[in-house]
Amino acid sequence: MLISRKAFKAYDIRGRVPDELNEEVVYRIGKAYVDVLGAKKVAVGYDIRLTGPAFRDALVRGLTERGCDVLDIGLCGTEQIYFVVSHLKLDGGLMITASHNPKDYNGMKLVGHESRPVGAENGLREIEERVVTGTVSKQYTGKPGSVTVIDIMNDYVQHLLTYIDRAALKPLKVVVNAGNGGAGGVLDALGKYLPFQFIKINHEPDGNFPQGVPNPLLPDNREATAQAVRQAGADVGIAWDGDFDRCFFFDEQGNFIEGYYIVGFLAQVFLKRHSGAKILYDPRLTWNTVEVVKAAGGIPLPCKTGHVFIKDRMRQEEAVYGGEMSAHHYFKDFFYCDSGMIPWLLVLEILCCSGNPLSALLAERIERYPASGEINSRVADGPAVLAKLEALCAPGAVRVDNIDGLSIEYKTWRFNVRLSNTEPLLRLNVESRGDAALMQQKTEELLAIING
Repeated sequence: MLISRKAFKAYDIRGRVPDELNEEVVYRIGKAYVDVLGAKKVAVGYDIRLTGPAFRDALVRGLTERGCDVLDIGLCGTEQIYFVVSHLKLDGGLMITASHNPKDYNGMKLVGHESRPVGAENGLREIEERVVTGTVSKQYTGKPGSVTVIDIMNDYVQHLLTYIDRAALKPLKVVVNAGNGGAGGVLDALGKYLPFQFIKINHEPDGNFPQGVPNPLLPDNREATAQAVRQAGADVGIAWDGDFDRCFFFDEQGNFIEGYYIVGFLAQVFLKRHSGAKILYDPRLTWNTVEVVKAAGGIPLPCKTGHVFIKDRMRQEEAVYGGEMSAHHYFKDFFYCDSGMIPWLLVLEILCCSGNPLSALLAERIERYPASGEINSRVADGPAVLAKLEALCAPGAVRVDNIDGLSIEYKTWRFNVRLSNTEPLLRLNVESRGDAALMQQKTEELLAIING
């Protein structure tokens, strides 16, 4: 069989089924994972994709044939793999997921000991090579590994509840949109311990995605949540992607809240608990986060976008929290991993304690630093466009850096543009100091250059 390399990305595995990813490839990944990492006991789970169970079976076969014991946690979210690996002190874990990709895709996220990500720099390239070439380090002649089916939901939910003061919670009305992904089961399990009235839409897992692929970053996917909030007179709306490692917020008026503003919002929570702590943020949109963190007595630290980079830097710095504007939120107490469940619990606790609506809590920050949100442009030669932008825009700038793509800062506005890791796209973000019209004007000017 000719095995394609297309599914092997820098930080995970993701491809179209069956030409880029299929049961034979997944079986080989299981064997190669054990050979490269030397794992003896791992967890395996899968999201709501229709090919998930078959891929689980193939993966488990590869792992156990190399002598590795498997804990099968079944249908789950990515963060539940992170949780069980660290909670039970396993050698690693493999999550079968394609998150927000189209429904004919599937993929994998791999972690090692302590839920540390396995990427190109620490094993994924070696795994790729073994899978593509069919190489094994040596013929395994030992005892096959065992398979144990376990239920980790209760332990996981009890851990989530440690982030909030349940006594401070009030009976808010909350629209929850699982997008027919995996979040619904966790919401049901958590709901027994919370006073909230959940208004559930697209709640049942369905890999056919009858309402479209769950990706609330797409504007077309937001209206269902927004409309449900307005119709119910809800206090807040929350939507998740397929493997629920990201959550997105809607205020009581049904307005979508950019993930950028939630980063500063959550940073304040942790700085009240950990005075003077370090907070990580990505370079795409920065001014609001830096200002909020400094005002709260914290130390803001920029870090290249991507979970591998942020998790590694958080460990180095012992940062208590890290946030990306794309709605990935990382927590020291969650094994330095990202979670799509912890953020909304924290936000709802703040709503209960403040007595103010979400729109009022964020209005000043949104007005102070209006932002474009991420705009994607398909380009033939990304590096050439980046070079053109730098040549045109760097003169007269206050600051230019290349921590992640190209960031150029002026006194009243700034922008970041970076190459996608997986597609021929440039991703643009623009913000200003309190001038929405200027932000919009500069966004249009930059897009004209990018697409010109």
